[in-house]
Amino acid sequence: MARVATQVLERPSRAAEWAKQAGIVIGASLVVALCARLTVPLPFTPVPLTMQNFGVLLVALLLGSRRGLAALVLYLIEGASGLPVFNPAGLGGIKQILGPTGGFLMAYPLVAFATGWIYERTSRRIAWAALAGTAGELILFAGGLGWLFAMTHSVSQAFKWGLYWFVFAEVIKIALAAGFAARWNRNLRAKS
Repeated sequence: MARVATQVLERPSRAAEWAKQAGIVIGASLVVALCARLTVPLPFTPVPLTMQNFGVLLVALLLGSRRGLAALVLYLIEGASGLPVFNPAGLGGIKQILGPTGGFLMAYPLVAFATGWIYERTSRRIAWAALAGTAGELILFAGGLGWLFAMTHSVSQAFKWGLYWFVFAEVIKIALAAGFAARWNRNLRAKS
């Protein structure tokens, strides 16, 4: 009888933990959506300059591989279903996923997983956060440039539209996300 009672008492805490984790994942997808609103369309490329990538890195570094992956899969589902979570310069919905920025968007879950996975296995210092963010950006640009190449059939055009104008901004985004994540983790260690 005691065992059954114990199992019954454990269920609310398990449900509460699931609800907490779901709330964190939903909140993280909304952080990326808010970052996507900060967009600067560039007249010479169909790919806008956006803070979306910063949001992806931040979510990955703060939540880790599994929750980061879940948050970015949810983000893509939200966008594909027509919710206004993608950058406002695009077509929205599934059209945006299939458009010029689609390779970047589809890479987000893998970027979040890889960035979080690397950072989880480190001492959580800023250099490791920057390294994990850089690895994530390499995956991001592999997906984005690969998609642009498939659309244009030209490596030089893909690089012109999706790489050259963005390198400096991505370095800044990596530094910001790494600095924020390292400070966050330092504060968590200090409270422990």
